[in-house]
Amino acid sequence: MSQSFIQLSDVMLRYGGGTIALDHTTLGIDRGDFVALVGPSGCGKSTILKLLAGLLRPTSGAVIAGGREVGPAGARPVVAGRPALRIGLAFQNPTMLPWLTIRENVMIPLKIVEPFRQDYARKKRGEYAERADALLAQVGLRGFGDKRPWQLSGGMLQRASLCRALVHQPELLLLDEPFGALDQFTREELWDIMQTLWMTQRPTVLLVTHDLRESAYLANRICVMSARPGRILETRDVDFARPRTLQSSYDPAFGALVQQLRMRIAEARCDGDATPPPVSVPALQGVAA
Repeated sequence: MSQSFIQLSDVMLRYGGGTIALDHTTLGIDRGDFVALVGPSGCGKSTILKLLAGLLRPTSGAVIAGGREVGPAGARPVVAGRPALRIGLAFQNPTMLPWLTIRENVMIPLKIVEPFRQDYARKKRGEYAERADALLAQVGLRGFGDKRPWQLSGGMLQRASLCRALVHQPELLLLDEPFGALDQFTREELWDIMQTLWMTQRPTVLLVTHDLRESAYLANRICVMSARPGRILETRDVDFARPRTLQSSYDPAFGALVQQLRMRIAEARCDGDATPPPVSVPALQGVAA
């Protein structure tokens, strides 16, 4: 049986105080896929991102990313000779170093991630600066590379944060509520930008979000998690044609999917530790393959 690019196999994670964050969690993500995690607050969505980033180690089970077992002590290769996986991260708060320009902030991964860092001193004013500027232009920030973080709005900083997460061409992009702190208009604008970036660069993406419209707009698959201890209850394919638009998000089929997800999460919240009974989900009409 072939292994997915990202694989969580029967993962359990217990924090030091005895709280079980994840229990019997299994998840597979193919290379180039865009998967969203949704579920009640505290269900372990962000914990999965931390496991994949190597910030946490599972109490039991296995976390495999790109053929390597992931853990804070270092990734052990499952396939001999396979290079370390390049990971990009973007969070709800786009933390920028205030003494650096926006361009310099975007280039930080090139300074610390192999194989780019060995050439950073030589290329930072040429090739790497051009790469950062090209990404900034793609997200609507052409000409802002020399600005300081305090000179940009929250939405502009989040765009720059996406550039920083993608500048080193990551194979895996981990997004933890990256648009959650923004107003609705800015959020929807950034959905389009994120969709375009994914369609052009095609990293494997795992998005944690509480916004069900956002998950349906961006993802190819949506995984619904149970209340703590978290586990995957249901996975839904999202087959709406791309590129998706704000107008298409008001189609009846789109609204039906969002409502079904909302009901499933409400059941998960009410049932708590008990696994909810299977939900009969009617087939969606008008969904383009």
